Amino acid sequence: MKKILNIALAGVLILGTTTSCEDYLEAPAKSTLDESKIFSVYTLAKGAVDGIKEPFGQTNSYRGRFLPNYGMNTDVEWNNNSNNPDDNYDLVKYNAKPNNDQMNTTNNAWAMMYSGIERANICIRGLRNYGDVENDENMAYLLGEALTLRAVYYADLVKSWGDVPARFEPITTETLYLPRSSRDVIYKQLLADLEEAATIVPWPNETSSTASVERVNKAFVKGLRARLALAAGGYSQYADGVRLSTDPELDRATMYGIALQECRDVIASGTARLETSFEDLWRKFNQDDVTAGGESLWEIPFASGRGRWLFTFAVRHLSKDKYTGQARGGQGGPLPFVFYDYAPNDSRRDVTCVPYQWKDVSPSEDIAQQEPTGLDQWMFGKYRYEWKNTRVTASNDDGTNFMYMRYAEILLMAAEAAYELEGPDAAKPYLKEIRQRAFDQADWPTQVDAYLGGLSGSAVFDAIVEEHKLELCGEMQRKQALIRWNLLKTKLDEAKQKMYDLRSQSGEYANVPSTLYYRLAENNETLEFYGLERGETDNKSGEYSDNIDWAVVDELDDEKIETIYVGNPDENQFWPIWQVFIDGSNGQLTNDLLN
Repeated sequence: MKKILNIALAGVLILGTTTSCEDYLEAPAKSTLDESKIFSVYTLAKGAVDGIKEPFGQTNSYRGRFLPNYGMNTDVEWNNNSNNPDDNYDLVKYNAKPNNDQMNTTNNAWAMMYSGIERANICIRGLRNYGDVENDENMAYLLGEALTLRAVYYADLVKSWGDVPARFEPITTETLYLPRSSRDVIYKQLLADLEEAATIVPWPNETSSTASVERVNKAFVKGLRARLALAAGGYSQYADGVRLSTDPELDRATMYGIALQECRDVIASGTARLETSFEDLWRKFNQDDVTAGGESLWEIPFASGRGRWLFTFAVRHLSKDKYTGQARGGQGGPLPFVFYDYAPNDSRRDVTCVPYQWKDVSPSEDIAQQEPTGLDQWMFGKYRYEWKNTRVTASNDDGTNFMYMRYAEILLMAAEAAYELEGPDAAKPYLKEIRQRAFDQADWPTQVDAYLGGLSGSAVFDAIVEEHKLELCGEMQRKQALIRWNLLKTKLDEAKQKMYDLRSQSGEYANVPSTLYYRLAENNETLEFYGLERGETDNKSGEYSDNIDWAVVDELDDEKIETIYVGNPDENQFWPIWQVFIDGSNGQLTNDLLN
């Protein structure tokens, strides 16, 4: 099942081609083979369900447009070039317009998400009608997988655009054009779908179908249902402002109750776990280890010649070198202060926040050498070409999956829901497990026991928010969490102030050095630093070969700080529907959110 998109063509052929570009959905309108023949035969039905995943890898879909942009900018992550003025960067600065030249095409993420949904709708109908899902557990699994994949597409549509057309049946002539539907209607359908899917999808490694995280399993199904319940029960932008839903079926207590139970089910199952080492987790990810039963719960699978995750977010390589045949990476990174918000002995810090890139060594491709980046150009160290088992040779893609959900998020969601429903002390066991992995056992008395023991009341919620930041930085989960907590603009404003404080060495960053000294280690490849840690202020010119200015005004100017957002985040929580789809909607679509 490794790299499932290599074989998704079978599903494409079964489900047919897309409609003309005049169709605002760009989705397959009908199957090309009789459904009774497709969905009564397991191999054909499996090919059709595999085809649901094919739109993930399309050029302007998740691969090249959605994953590189949704999730940036937050209080922990930003686009390293967001001070550039073009449309690409407006997508992350809460300033996107309907005619955005990166998105306003008939084949972009919106279109591909609805293409995936239409494929799922056809599979769901066919499996229910012809798949004998009541008696055949393999067919039942395919139904659960189709329901879950449809929920993934809709979850991403709703978090990106808010109210969107609800399509839970294959397209007909009568339903070709639909207006926006309330996100509440969609949330309720997805919660019901995932509840059903959890009854027919096995746990990780319970069957051969769930041995790889490139196929869905019960732990992921329940985790996704928890994530959606928290979103439905949390805050978001409506036409009349940022508020909770007024739908009584989505009241906060009910939604948080669903989330807590689903997370506890996953935890109690013992079928997923935290990796013992935070660094090992990310080494395995970069090595394309898709074995189920560890920390990764589900990954969007990309073929070896597809996918741009490292291409976009890995530690930057300025030229081809011994680790990579493509000079890419570094489009985004942690905000400049995030490194200093970790405790120095937190094992997550140096994995997550990298202050160097790999310098231009062309024309040679058999060596590699690091050089420091500026204060405003940190790299996401979770993603590294140098940690892959094989050297990437494709020019535009790297074949690395996107980790859609991992077990640490289950623990964080459990902490959040337990705090809301059962009080501060109920949240602490979940935070404890996260922090125990983050620190050496010798540090547990101070960094785990004393830390958690000193928290009470709302300080526990603040700790959940902070732990979420430190654990998931660079994984593009923060924006949706800030929205549901009604903290988006608050935390972005706080991030701006932290950057001003950092560059002036004031407030909580008063002891950050102004000069960073560095030298090549004996291996003539990696860097050794002095002046990166707080308090390292001695003059080390005699011991280190080079130095750069660090926490000073010139290294983090006003313009760059202010581009963490341009539009008001609380008035731009969602992207606009792109103009090409409004123009092609027969008057059904507008950019007005529903009440």
